[in-house]
Amino acid sequence: MRWFTALLGVAILAAVATVVLVLRPDGPAGGSEGSVRAGDSSPIASSPAASTPASTSPASTFTDPCGTFDTGVKAPYAVTGYWLVPTTDHCTWRSQFRAIHEVGGDTVIRIGWGLQARRVDDEGRILSGDDEVDPRYEPCEEDGLSCVAAAERDLKALNPGNRINWTFVYRTDEAFGPGIFRCPSVEKKIDTGRTVFYRIVAPADGSDDATCDNLTSGGRGYHVILIAAAKEDSLTELLDLGDRFGMRVFPALPLAPRDPGQSTRASKEGVDTLTTLTRRILQDYGARFQNRASLGGFYQPFELQMRDMVYTGSDDPGEAAKDNPTLRVYASQHEIVEQVMPGKPILVSPYLEARKKKAFSATPKEVAKGFEALARTGVGIIAPQDSRGTGKVGLFWPDERDEPVDDRLVPVVGEGLSNGEAYHGSTRDYYRAMAEARAKMVEQGYDVQLWANVEAFEPSSAQPCGPRTGTRGATDKDRLDRAVTQVGRYVSKVVSYMWSDFFTCGSPSLAEEVMRDHDRPIPVDAVRLGRDIQDGIEIRGYNIPVGAKATITWEGQETPRTVDVAGVNLAPPPEGTPTGMATAWLPFDWTRVPADAWVRIEVAAPDGREAAEPLHVRIVA
Repeated sequence: MRWFTALLGVAILAAVATVVLVLRPDGPAGGSEGSVRAGDSSPIASSPAASTPASTSPASTFTDPCGTFDTGVKAPYAVTGYWLVPTTDHCTWRSQFRAIHEVGGDTVIRIGWGLQARRVDDEGRILSGDDEVDPRYEPCEEDGLSCVAAAERDLKALNPGNRINWTFVYRTDEAFGPGIFRCPSVEKKIDTGRTVFYRIVAPADGSDDATCDNLTSGGRGYHVILIAAAKEDSLTELLDLGDRFGMRVFPALPLAPRDPGQSTRASKEGVDTLTTLTRRILQDYGARFQNRASLGGFYQPFELQMRDMVYTGSDDPGEAAKDNPTLRVYASQHEIVEQVMPGKPILVSPYLEARKKKAFSATPKEVAKGFEALARTGVGIIAPQDSRGTGKVGLFWPDERDEPVDDRLVPVVGEGLSNGEAYHGSTRDYYRAMAEARAKMVEQGYDVQLWANVEAFEPSSAQPCGPRTGTRGATDKDRLDRAVTQVGRYVSKVVSYMWSDFFTCGSPSLAEEVMRDHDRPIPVDAVRLGRDIQDGIEIRGYNIPVGAKATITWEGQETPRTVDVAGVNLAPPPEGTPTGMATAWLPFDWTRVPADAWVRIEVAAPDGREAAEPLHVRIVA
């Protein structure tokens, strides 16, 4: 989603670098072992549940300038988290939180802002990329001097040998408290009216000394970080909304500067300054929000591809040279989180690339290696993009590899290709591999969860949602349900990119489709499971009550067999499954099915509505 992040930097003038997440039990939706599974026969170990979610506030009436609203959940859906871009209209924030919560959303994920190194002119004014004075930072003045020039004056007054080596800028619509400063003699808040600037001065080597003695003890090089912020703190407001709706808020960590030679990588040159800014912001959060129930963790917004990566964490130069540079930047930031706000998990959402024609694509096995490397950096939640919206991965079963790709994917994979010709594997293949990697890392002592980020858009703009969405177009609930079926077996939570604008555009909008059709069955897994003396099937998924039916077919079968669900939640779903998932059992004699045959299980609600995606399972010898 690099295309979208870039657009946000241009199109959104004020957005909060904040994330709202609710922690769910960790562990893939592995399930108890049986001799048949949906699209897979390899068992995945489940692990102890992680922290429990914040409880939802009781439905209540609350009146303020934005109107009256209640906090009840009206149409709970399998997706429980959404990316969100609030606007400057705070009533819109309220309505967005309400709409998301009505469909069972307990998670709102925010995109972060980037730290950037900038050149300055002879007067110390911040320059843009084309070497023009940047109007965003031009108003920052002190005593008739630019803020950078004033910082240098103050540094030299303390020691003539002090100097500014680099200047960095950062923007946000948050407001900070005094906890962001360390040395008041050179660091300060500058209120210019509409914009509030924060001037931070730190040693160039990233040491960020605990005292300010370095300012006078000897001449040193310093970095100035100039933050363009807001008068009112949006994070406080989002935390308040999180409290009211029973959500937890995760502010985004500052986004690392990009490597000028390879924009998909974080720049090693800015790591020390990034670490200082991260530490200062987190210290301020700790002073103001440490005991807020709605503050649950932090979001790592620097996007990278999930592929075979190495992170050793070694201090030995030879070993460290093997590490992926972006992962070393991750680890630097994540260490600060652990030091300043211990126990708060970090989430990252890397993307997948499965197209065989792309030189940089990765197989499921290579992606599993990347998952392991990410976990070693201190990430607590890995929510890979399913990448169906971009067309980088397809939704298909193992017995559908010879089927043609979805028509909507042809623009990004080419004409006349089958699923197997276009992709190294399906969405399910990749999440199965990552679930196995997660189980391995948990055994090694890493507390990491696997979530799924299902993309709520299509790879073309046939149905555009607005200028922010670029070449991506609207999708439909049927396709979203299919994505949930493909990933739901392996993850502990499903989130989606993104509410605004992909869920809110069009008529009917995707959000309206979800509200109207939220209780359609979504099966995600099936295992062979007998009860008493009867052979049978346990189906795991959403909205499969008593009265639902399953139609079972396989190649060579004379007549499809339709079986009623005989019991629901006769056994609890496997530990670590997403909120709302249940089990349904129905009798079925598996001895009728030929060995190695793929069996198709179509689930329908009592009112006849069929699940968007059938399960494909087979007997394991």
